[in-house]
Amino acid sequence: MIRLFVGLGNPGAEYEATRHNAGFWWIDALADKLGARLQPERSYHGLVARVNRPEGPVWLLEPMTYMNRSGQAVAPLARFFKIEPAQILVVHDELDIEPGQAKLKRGGSAAGHNGLKDIQAQLGTQDFWRLRLGIGHPGHRAEVVDYVLRKPAPEHREGIHKAIEQSLGATDLLLAGQMDAALQKIHAQPPRPKPPRPAPAPASSNPPAAPAAAEPPTEGDPEP
Repeated sequence: MIRLFVGLGNPGAEYEATRHNAGFWWIDALADKLGARLQPERSYHGLVARVNRPEGPVWLLEPMTYMNRSGQAVAPLARFFKIEPAQILVVHDELDIEPGQAKLKRGGSAAGHNGLKDIQAQLGTQDFWRLRLGIGHPGHRAEVVDYVLRKPAPEHREGIHKAIEQSLGATDLLLAGQMDAALQKIHAQPPRPKPPRPAPAPASSNPPAAPAAAEPPTEGDPEP
């Protein structure tokens, strides 16, 4: 089961609505869903909530360390409460996925994400779960830093929030440790709408024409 949910982002009002804070958006939505309230906790360098569930206590964490030191919040909390890496889910923005999609995976490289790099370094392993929220790519590597620290276009923000809503639908599966089922639910694509049926041809308002009368035979032609 997942015992620690971590959302990555940067503290401060200037970063609140930027793409890089998509992980914070997810944790805020999860806190609302579970009826939890995030509170500052100096020991863990972040905003923390504890939720008592039938499966056992669960923690929500938003590191307030800035992105590239996220592990300094995650590792102390995980060690104190004896939470294994495989019981941690880190939610973060993902350049290589389009807005509106989310992908769940376990382990793997940080792929240049500074928050993941520091968590891996502080935990000493890559063996934790990740929920990757698509934010899209600017197209050029040199533009990435400015891109993630800017607000998404309205249609992209809407897509990110749709992905958050869909992935939150797997909360109970994540808490129960049913990771395969959670993966399928998060990755499921909405059914494509069926094409509309062609409209029936309109009935003619004119009565059918009467058959033409046979012409009388001309002189010299035999009658039928």
